[in-house]
Amino acid sequence: MIFVTVGSQKFQFDRLIKKIDELVGSKIISDQVIAQIGSSTYKPKNIEYYDFIDGMKFKNLMKEAEIVITHGGTGVIVNASKLGKKIIAIPRLKKYGEHVDNHQVQIVRQFKEANLIEDIEDNIDELETKIQEVRQKEYKQYKSNTIEIINDIIEFIEE
Repeated sequence: MIFVTVGSQKFQFDRLIKKIDELVGSKIISDQVIAQIGSSTYKPKNIEYYDFIDGMKFKNLMKEAEIVITHGGTGVIVNASKLGKKIIAIPRLKKYGEHVDNHQVQIVRQFKEANLIEDIEDNIDELETKIQEVRQKEYKQYKSNTIEIINDIIEFIEE
């Protein structure tokens, strides 16, 4: 199963939703696809979708998915990576009215450089190829360093 999530931003992400719907409709993607489309105005015809999903259902869909296709949101990327999922991240871009700026581009680049995800920076037509690529590649899992940071702070305070 492929789980598509665009987060809960007040902006549409029609570019992604239209493309995934097109790929399923033309049978290029034969997997079951479930999408959380947020504030997107485009309503898919070929996939199961929800505008928003409660936390428990979201976690369950994430666990069930083989591939997670997401916007450039840090939380989704980190959580999907911790679950060992294949991830394709597409940053929301200002020029398409998907966000107020392009900060997600830098976020996605950092995760790509760390070999945690596959990315599509702008050309949504790469989605078909990227889905094939993630099935063939191995990625690192996200490892939190929160405990190390806390221990460093404790050590500093105790000195």
